[in-house]
Amino acid sequence: MNWQLVADAEAVAAEAVQQILTCAGESIARHGSFSLVLAGGGTPARAYRLLAEQDQDWRSWQFYFGDERCLPVDHPQRNSVMAAQNLFRHIPVKETRVHVIPAEAGAEVAAAAYAREIEPVLPFDLVLLGLGEDGHTASLFPGQKHPQDKTVVAVHHAPKPPPDRVSLNYNTLASAGKRLFLVSGKGKADAVRQWRQGEDIPAARLPDSDVLVDKAAWSE
Repeated sequence: MNWQLVADAEAVAAEAVQQILTCAGESIARHGSFSLVLAGGGTPARAYRLLAEQDQDWRSWQFYFGDERCLPVDHPQRNSVMAAQNLFRHIPVKETRVHVIPAEAGAEVAAAAYAREIEPVLPFDLVLLGLGEDGHTASLFPGQKHPQDKTVVAVHHAPKPPPDRVSLNYNTLASAGKRLFLVSGKGKADAVRQWRQGEDIPAARLPDSDVLVDKAAWSE
């Protein structure tokens, strides 16, 4: 892992935006477009607000999601709603470039539908990821196994509500050109310690990733 220690959550968000913009420029120069997979959570939300202030050719960007909760489309706990509030409503991006997981249809149906949508465009250029206090990332939780041949998986019995979710699978996340974890807050310190010590938490199953971590989450 490429660990980068910064001061606080605001610094994580600011550095994340700079890395997103760098990756976007490189991807657009290389193949004319940039595919960005969004994460949920408070620190990514800060990053999205900063990203919305940037002067970009948004016509070259395509937005996807790493996971989603099986809730109604307008539910405030959905990642798609958070991203709309902090990013999409503030930039000139067409709805056809925002690829939302249809999780309101149920985990199995939504996973199959999203797999059909994303498989023609894989691998993604950049995937943003968070870290749960239990070491989970996206909606890939400790102790749960998923078929290795699935690009998108249905998740049931999640240890935090809601129990039903949809998530990109490990292989899909691992194939991306770049993976960037955004980690902040003392509540994540134990998970970061486990990660650095080589314990088998879900986040550790994505090697060769970049991790932006603030001092509160960094465990000496």
